[in-house]
Amino acid sequence: MTTDRPVALVTGASSGIGKETALALVAAGFTVAGTSRDTSRVTPLDGVTFLGLDVASDASAAAAVQEVNERFGRIDVLINNAGVGSMGAAEETSVEHARSVFDTNVFGVMRMVNEVLPHMRAQRRGRIINISSVLGFLPQPYMAAYAASKHAIEGYTESLDHEIRDHGVRALIVQPAYTRTGFEANSAKPDTPLHAYAKQRQAVDRVLAEAVRDGDAPAVVAQAVVTAATDPKPKPRYTAGPLAARARVLRRLAPAGVFDKQIRKMNRLAG
Repeated sequence: MTTDRPVALVTGASSGIGKETALALVAAGFTVAGTSRDTSRVTPLDGVTFLGLDVASDASAAAAVQEVNERFGRIDVLINNAGVGSMGAAEETSVEHARSVFDTNVFGVMRMVNEVLPHMRAQRRGRIINISSVLGFLPQPYMAAYAASKHAIEGYTESLDHEIRDHGVRALIVQPAYTRTGFEANSAKPDTPLHAYAKQRQAVDRVLAEAVRDGDAPAVVAQAVVTAATDPKPKPRYTAGPLAARARVLRRLAPAGVFDKQIRKMNRLAG
């Protein structure tokens, strides 16, 4: 089956940002393939074809991209949204745990890009949109592994974009702030918790829970993705919502000492 509508592939589309992004792309005129690690538990979405995908598996990534191409004839936009959260002090986080975070958040993106790019280069068009975070350019105490994975995505995407522009393809970043997705409840907790960090970690956990509760709706991020997918003159990065925009300004303009104090104040850390 082929389609005259542009085709978008959205990873992690069964809930949260991915679900709202898939629906927003359908409303914007796209044929949408969404993925989930367990399609048997997915609630059907009008206009979205669901496929099984584990982005931590080379074989699964290759099979999903092949299936989308066979069903719809092409992929015009890839949205790398699938990801995992991680909380806890850096010293409380084992290398094995950090590796699992990177295997999904970073290497999962790389797997999908490597599978999709040959097709996009052949058709001389396409957009790769990677969902980063304000933690891709801000530090976040007690989330070092997660922040590191998003910093990695920022560097990878920006470098990739310069490589593929000559082939008619762009790689773009969408940066959400705190979003009402249950992120903190679903994030992995420290695998080697230490008493030395317990009090501060719990305080930061409360800050994060409040921020997520009061954060942007996932639809705000979805609209930023649609803008990135359809913008006639795409920008390298798109912030999603006013808090993300303010955070970028703070990072860019605040003196280092002021910025450092603001991070500690926001996280209710002493000093």
